[in-house]
Amino acid sequence: MILLTGATGTVGSALLRRLTAHGRPVRALVREPRRLGDQRVRVQIALGDLADPPSFRNALRGVDTVVHMAASIRDQPRASIEELNALATLRLVRAAERAGAERFLFFSAMSASHHSRTRFFRAKALAQEAVEASPIETTIFAPSIIYTPGDPWLTLLDRLSRLPAVVVSGSGRATFEPIWAEDVADAVMSALSNGDSGRYDLAGPEILSYDDIVRTTLRANERRRRLLHVPLPLVRASLKALRRVGGPKVFATWEEAELMEEPMVSERGTADTEKLGVSPLPMSAVLGV
Repeated sequence: MILLTGATGTVGSALLRRLTAHGRPVRALVREPRRLGDQRVRVQIALGDLADPPSFRNALRGVDTVVHMAASIRDQPRASIEELNALATLRLVRAAERAGAERFLFFSAMSASHHSRTRFFRAKALAQEAVEASPIETTIFAPSIIYTPGDPWLTLLDRLSRLPAVVVSGSGRATFEPIWAEDVADAVMSALSNGDSGRYDLAGPEILSYDDIVRTTLRANERRRRLLHVPLPLVRASLKALRRVGGPKVFATWEEAELMEEPMVSERGTADTEKLGVSPLPMSAVLGV
């Protein structure tokens, strides 16, 4: 039995489709089963989330493999970024050990470290250490920025591109190796099937600045817009004020905007992704540019 967290996310939903298509028994830890769509009748459902550690115990019964994809890039009403990423991962991997699980596959983030500028990356670094210290077999995926057509991030860029100019937080010069969610799901399936362990950087074949990514989405939407760079202090003040007024469901937070200043480029390029049997597509090809 596989326990999957983050089953309703961009990568988790793609992986879940593959697992059920291959007849793999899956239990999904979810807060809202309806978000699983038609997959909810194909999996076991364990009600709970990262902010509810007692739910881990029931979710892990009879589980031999955990695939931990769930994460949060913003504070939630019940828990902070640090609690939802670092502390929850520590609790989950310890609960998996006690339950007798044999494998733990975890999604970190490329370039995450204790010295990262963002809270999310620092939390991911702590979570990764907890997984690496586990006595059970572990596999760590460290992806660059992940996307898929129609995901919340690209949808936001599409909406911004309807304005006379596209607002870009900061310089737009941070570089990434964007990788398609479907390629990431294929890589995870390969690791599950082949018993691969260790750490894998998951990267697409292009090194793109954030400005390059915005221009790629503009071409995909057949729009021509200039980019309007907004200084980070102004972005920070504006989004923090918006959060205070609009609450946790605002369209963007400072923590999310700041992530676009964190470079996510691997020295190994696509080597690890290809080692898992996946030849990742460039973003331009996926978006039909």
